[in-house]
Amino acid sequence: MATNPTPKGDKPADAFGQREMDRYLARLSGPLIDRIDIHVEVPRVPYQQLTGQRNGASSAQLREQVLAARERQSQRNGGSLKRNALLSGRELDDYAALDDAGKDVLKQAMTELGLSARAYDKVRRIARTIADLDACEPVQLSHVAEAISYRLLDRER
Repeated sequence: MATNPTPKGDKPADAFGQREMDRYLARLSGPLIDRIDIHVEVPRVPYQQLTGQRNGASSAQLREQVLAARERQSQRNGGSLKRNALLSGRELDDYAALDDAGKDVLKQAMTELGLSARAYDKVRRIARTIADLDACEPVQLSHVAEAISYRLLDRER
């Protein structure tokens, strides 16, 4: 799902007004937003970046990283691939167990951002996936913090 930040498209805040942008985004249904796993803002890319040398991993490298993460998920589930998005709450407790630091930061996010129970599980699923992409078996504080950062629209409500 994608949305523009204003009714007029991607006008900058100073041209449209932050208050108007906030009012426009508030029209999105809370229950709808709650069902979206990852919320990110994608800024406009300047022409120079589109035509210049690209930095970062290639598509082939990212593909290999994703395939390795899926293999880790498959091994964790006894050889059958069960994506992290489909893990039950009990399976999340087993496969995405958080240490004390991870629990503390998630508790703080739940309180400060007003995250729902659905968002709580989504953060744990995303943190598990980030750990898989990092080739890390235990979910670490950095994985939880990154997963929380993907709840952008929860923060704007």
